[in-house]
Amino acid sequence: MYIQYTMNQLTLPMDLEEDIPQNHLIRVVNAAVDRLDDAIFDAAYPGGGRDSYHPKMLTKVIIYAYTQRMYSSRQIAKAVRENVMFMWVAGRQRPDFRTINRFRSERMKAVLETVFTAVLQFLADEKYVQLDHYFVDGTKIEANANRYTFVWGKAVVKHKAKLQENVQTLFAAIEEAEKQEEGAHSGRDLCELGESSGITSEKLEIAVKQLEERLQENPKDKPLKKAVRVLRKDLLPRLQKYESHEDILGNRNSYSKTDKDATFMRMKEDHMRNGQLKPGYNVQIGTENQFILGYSVHQRPTDTRCLIPHLEKVKSQLGKLPRTIIADAGYGGEENYDYLEQNEADAIVKYSTYHREKSKAWQKDISKIDNWTYNTEQDTWTCAAGQTLIFRRVSKEKTESGYEIEHRHYRSSSCEGCPLKPQCTKAQGEREIKVSMKYLRLKNQAREKLRSEEGYALAVRRMIEPEPVFGDMKNNRGFRRFLLRGLPKVSLEVGWLSLAHNLLKKAAVDAKNKGAKHIQAA
Repeated sequence: MYIQYTMNQLTLPMDLEEDIPQNHLIRVVNAAVDRLDDAIFDAAYPGGGRDSYHPKMLTKVIIYAYTQRMYSSRQIAKAVRENVMFMWVAGRQRPDFRTINRFRSERMKAVLETVFTAVLQFLADEKYVQLDHYFVDGTKIEANANRYTFVWGKAVVKHKAKLQENVQTLFAAIEEAEKQEEGAHSGRDLCELGESSGITSEKLEIAVKQLEERLQENPKDKPLKKAVRVLRKDLLPRLQKYESHEDILGNRNSYSKTDKDATFMRMKEDHMRNGQLKPGYNVQIGTENQFILGYSVHQRPTDTRCLIPHLEKVKSQLGKLPRTIIADAGYGGEENYDYLEQNEADAIVKYSTYHREKSKAWQKDISKIDNWTYNTEQDTWTCAAGQTLIFRRVSKEKTESGYEIEHRHYRSSSCEGCPLKPQCTKAQGEREIKVSMKYLRLKNQAREKLRSEEGYALAVRRMIEPEPVFGDMKNNRGFRRFLLRGLPKVSLEVGWLSLAHNLLKKAAVDAKNKGAKHIQAA
């Protein structure tokens, strides 16, 4: 009537491997990590102290946990004690949550990228990827930080300037009071400090000490005593605070007080559905066949300035850049095109106006220089009305990264009486244009590649490359917010996610290929 059941049958240790299917994901993770050279982990263990858990065992446990939507170290430690798959891959060892968290966020900070590159190499050896085409895209992931404790760069600059004005006013008042007293200090040093445009906390500290020395000579000087108290208790600490904010901000416009590396960014998926800013990081990945070939984490909200640092990291890992770089219009720009050309990489990268150029409205718009004619020999432009714009001067500007862009300025001789002027420009005088000839040349090259048969096919393929990977991370595996804080630890989290994704994808491809073989055999 019933299958025989007794607890006595569990008295002997069970062979856990008997309960694990041959094609299970845990076997893929186990085999992949076993292929790694033990010497890779030597940098994480300087020696000394008691014996540690084997790094391969902890690596297997964490990678498999990330494939199962387990990101909390406490959840992983609980699974190692209770889950058959974790118990098998851990060899029945039971590291606690502190050991797991310390391993993934501290021990592996100098090793994880090497592990990722080694796993990627054996994926390339087994022809899962060819490292030929590199599809780049980015997404924003919320930081583990308070959404409402923030520092804004513009506010810091404004308040600091106001404080410097108050310091100048206070020094001027002290000088005026000293001039009215016979035999008093002239206050010249303080006046010069007050009139200087850049009052730093170091200079202000010196000035306060000078005033404190004068106060000791004349302790009954109440105005001076009040001024020293205001400087020491209020103005100097605030100036030091503003300088600290500026050091943390760097080139950014905001940061969170909870996670000072996080920048406030506008997220697509917002908890209040109103597009408010939240602290986060810009995660850049490159894929091929939906395998992640490279990853990087940035504090910059826009993708344009992230491409070159991301590709530099990929080049350092792989030894060279993939032959073809494919990206959307968010990465188009002179600096990025020039970088790809110098590194001899084919750029299938759209620019911001690529799709609009195909519209009839754009092609009929006489104000666009794309619809004008350029004379290379005479270095002149001819507008739709037949007017010639002659070269006037050259101007140069530098981007935040230090890249120099050269613009050539052209101006028409006379636009007076031109019937097309209202459609061409809103300027009162003559029409003047500013053109970067290098960007114009690079943009024309990008347009030709994008409109070629291969370029069009790769641009279409880009839609099904990195986008599904982000969808898998955020929706299927529920990773929408970082657990760790600080840019180094957040980068480690992305590395663990990328490792887990690649092995999960390998298992899916293997299962698909095996199913296809069974169908062919039948």
